[in-house]
Amino acid sequence: MSTLADSRTEMTEMLLPNDTNTLGRALGGEVLHWMDICAAIASMRFAGRQTVTASMDNVDFVSPIDLGEVAVIEAYVFSTGRTSIDVKVEVHAEDPREGEQRLATSSFFTFVALDESGRPAKVPDLECPTEAEAALRDEAIEERREQLREVADRLEES
Repeated sequence: MSTLADSRTEMTEMLLPNDTNTLGRALGGEVLHWMDICAAIASMRFAGRQTVTASMDNVDFVSPIDLGEVAVIEAYVFSTGRTSIDVKVEVHAEDPREGEQRLATSSFFTFVALDESGRPAKVPDLECPTEAEAALRDEAIEERREQLREVADRLEES
């Protein structure tokens, strides 16, 4: 049995000059890199085996991460298939002096578990034994549905 809590992963990164654009804000590609690593760790903790990134959903940067701030990246598994693992990732910008955080971006990743031969492998079912875990799972599922509806609406409009 693997639980949502078993998969929870948090990373922190100090935004330094090499990871910024000319405005002193985080490069989008660097933030995506951090998100992928955090999500991969969450998926491997959950599956107990190697996983690989299969997809990443839409990413909107809603707030910048400024030079000297801390990026707090959090991920957890919220759904599984036979060999796939869905992970929600949120990134917050934190002022380390004040301790205040704001959402910078979030997304949903899908990973595939691999066996020793590099072929897709079965993953455990997701268990949410507490009300808090079930609430996080349900919230992530609904957020992903809403995000997919918004993307579909944008495609219809164009």
